[in-house]
Amino acid sequence: MTDPSGQATVTHTVGPEHTARAVGSGDLDVLGTPVVLAWLEAATCAALDLDPSQTSVGTRVEVQHLAASAVGATITATASVTQRDGRLVIFDVAARDQNEVLVASGQVRRIVVDRERFLSRVPAVG
Repeated sequence: MTDPSGQATVTHTVGPEHTARAVGSGDLDVLGTPVVLAWLEAATCAALDLDPSQTSVGTRVEVQHLAASAVGATITATASVTQRDGRLVIFDVAARDQNEVLVASGQVRRIVVDRERFLSRVPAVG
């Protein structure tokens, strides 16, 4: 869900495919840090209202994963724009479980880019 003020939320249920064991970031069956980070970044993308020719790329992430979440937990990730400076957009991010426990929080920076121009600069492989 996005609103005009540059805020968005995304909600997911932790499944076995989201665990630290499944994504290779540990050996426990709890929400993996790379997954919670991906969900926070998804909220930042949802908070941006961009022209179809534009997209954004992540450039810096500072997130603390504060609490473990079991398979079956519902996690809501939120992102709020705190600063815009040209193409740079800075977000405060947080993830909370169904009991309002703060699971993760921090800041994500994204740069708005022209989609075609950006892709034209990615080196081909092979």
